[in-house]
Amino acid sequence: MRTTGAARTTVWPGRPYPLGATWDGSGVNFALFSAHAERVELCLFDETGMREIDRVTLPDCTDEVWHAYLPEARPGLLYGYRVHGPYDPARGHRFNPHKLLLDPYAKSLVGPIRWSDAHFAYRLGSSREDLSFDRRDNARGMPKCRVIDPAFTWGVERAPNVPWADTVIYETHVRGMTLKHPEVPPALRGSFAGMASQPVIDHLKALGVTAVELLPVQTFADERHLVEKSLHNYWGYATVGFFAPHHLYMSGTSTREFKTMVARLHDAGIEVLLDVVYNHTGEGNHLGPTLSFRGIDNASYYILNPHDKRYYLDHTGTGNTLNIAHPRVLQMVMDSLRYWVTEMHVDGFRFDLATTLAREPHGYDPGSGFLDAVRQDPVLSRVKLIAEPWDVGPGGYRVGQFPPGWAEWNDRYRDTTRRYWRGDEGMLPELAARLTGSADLFEHAKRKPWSSINFVTSHDGFTLADTVSYTQKHNEANREGNRDGHDANYSANYGVEGPTGDPAIRALRRRQSRNMLATLLLSQGTPMLLGGDELLRTQGGNNNAYCQDNETSWFDWTADVDGAKDMTAFVRRLTDLRRRHPVLRRQRFLHGREHSGDGVKDITWITPEGTEKTPEQWRNTHARCLGLLLNGRAGTHLRPDGGPAADGVLMLVLNAHHAPVPFILPRWEEGQGWRCLLDTGHATGSPGDRTEPAGQPVEIAGRTTLLFELTAPEPASGPGDADG
Repeated sequence: MRTTGAARTTVWPGRPYPLGATWDGSGVNFALFSAHAERVELCLFDETGMREIDRVTLPDCTDEVWHAYLPEARPGLLYGYRVHGPYDPARGHRFNPHKLLLDPYAKSLVGPIRWSDAHFAYRLGSSREDLSFDRRDNARGMPKCRVIDPAFTWGVERAPNVPWADTVIYETHVRGMTLKHPEVPPALRGSFAGMASQPVIDHLKALGVTAVELLPVQTFADERHLVEKSLHNYWGYATVGFFAPHHLYMSGTSTREFKTMVARLHDAGIEVLLDVVYNHTGEGNHLGPTLSFRGIDNASYYILNPHDKRYYLDHTGTGNTLNIAHPRVLQMVMDSLRYWVTEMHVDGFRFDLATTLAREPHGYDPGSGFLDAVRQDPVLSRVKLIAEPWDVGPGGYRVGQFPPGWAEWNDRYRDTTRRYWRGDEGMLPELAARLTGSADLFEHAKRKPWSSINFVTSHDGFTLADTVSYTQKHNEANREGNRDGHDANYSANYGVEGPTGDPAIRALRRRQSRNMLATLLLSQGTPMLLGGDELLRTQGGNNNAYCQDNETSWFDWTADVDGAKDMTAFVRRLTDLRRRHPVLRRQRFLHGREHSGDGVKDITWITPEGTEKTPEQWRNTHARCLGLLLNGRAGTHLRPDGGPAADGVLMLVLNAHHAPVPFILPRWEEGQGWRCLLDTGHATGSPGDRTEPAGQPVEIAGRTTLLFELTAPEPASGPGDADG
């Protein structure tokens, strides 16, 4: 046993594991990895976080992990680290003990970053830039790490375990979705508790979604350059704490609030997926602040330029790249992921810029250390794993190239769907591939159609309402000269840029929105909806609202914005159709190789003349009308419980022409017709009681999607059936 100062804090050597601050019921063990540090100090603070009450030197270092045990410490204790070592940027070292640092394994962080020049390890304005050294103390402006008691009573909570084929994802933002909801108690708005409130859950259940994908909720930095412009990091892609929920999303300080949200969503049958950012941190480039990793062990945590270690290799476009190839950094990522699954009970992850995580020195590698580690992990290999399969580094675009077990965002689906409904020429072959699960991209290594995460809109880009209202991005509010954000939006305004009072334009915009949503929910693969599209949420043409923590990004629940209630009912109709018809979500790719007893293939492409499409007809670049016959009777398909997943026969007809097209619905057995299940010409998609004859032309209105189901034959009339 040893003590420091005036015997204020008792310090034992402790253990090098687990990393972080761990309450064991008697005291707290502290462990911090740093391969190049010379000394590590643990700073303890009062309950306000403003006054340092003690500072102790970690007494031991084992296998490059510095550690101590404080038998008198309890949950709620606030702390941070100061790490001593060389300040030599040319060699990759940036130690500065004047800077209080966040524990990478902290489970809870208290307070925001209050920006000042003291957060930088060098003297801002110095002619030597980051080669200079700053001695100012930054502790008063830093968040503090908080020791937690992880105990939580989950009760009868059970993970929904929704099969991939049945999954419908709703991408949303905790703060933006709940902040203005009039039925959420004001004290809970913008928080995990608001997300768990009954009005929000009722909305999600009514929509028919099976999973919420939350934009980053791990603690992130509100960057100084944004704060100085009176803007904020709204999306959260600047992580500084991979274990701690972001403090702004908690109505209190306890991690129990997040767990309660998960439990309530699970009780409603809704899975929770987290958008996670392990490719970079919020510390920026070599001129960025020193908040955690940079000051703990810069040369280990980041990929440095091998020719000049003062600088970082930047595959992410954010200034730095985490060095996942380092065993301790890989361990941190894996420990973090397992923590969110085992302790917080989340159901999966969407990995931002996942190509970066799979990079080896020679480039992207589907057998990289990270991907292999996840694939063999007994916890992580069983949850939903979604890759954003690109980054900004060399050879970074890798859609369809992730290994088995992964699903991937499919931007080819987004662009094709937008371009087809905009009326671009020559889109039918590409559209056909996207409608059927993108086998050209994903059918390898026994992968399934669910591997394709289909989406028309996401947080990054136009909302659905803006996709049909703007031809150009309008990001002036970001104060970057409208240079940020994508230029290739494949959008259209249909006559007027932005809002208009013209009823014809407004009606066409709503119709085109319904067409794109219908395409999305009626395609093979896993559909992802952007939260708020069902409310026709607009961002005023801003396609990069990452810094707009205001009405630009928040959901407006108070008004029926130009048909929003009808659009919500339309989405509900689509998810119900998808749920009731297994043929819309097959577990294997459809290629026309399986047949029903009457010889009809599982999938057939139909021309407006009612015949199977020929190779020559596929080459017609002017064609914009297409039929897809899905035979639910063909092949043997089973549910996960072993029951049959047989279905009827569906006929999907899409017409992107501005004018009507006569379409002959295929003839089947005598007396059968085609009952309409969906018509995007109607505000809610309801076609009414409508059955069309087989073998006869049916007028398909311009810019319309129709879904039909083959009806049973009319019973033959016999002598006893006549009226007496």
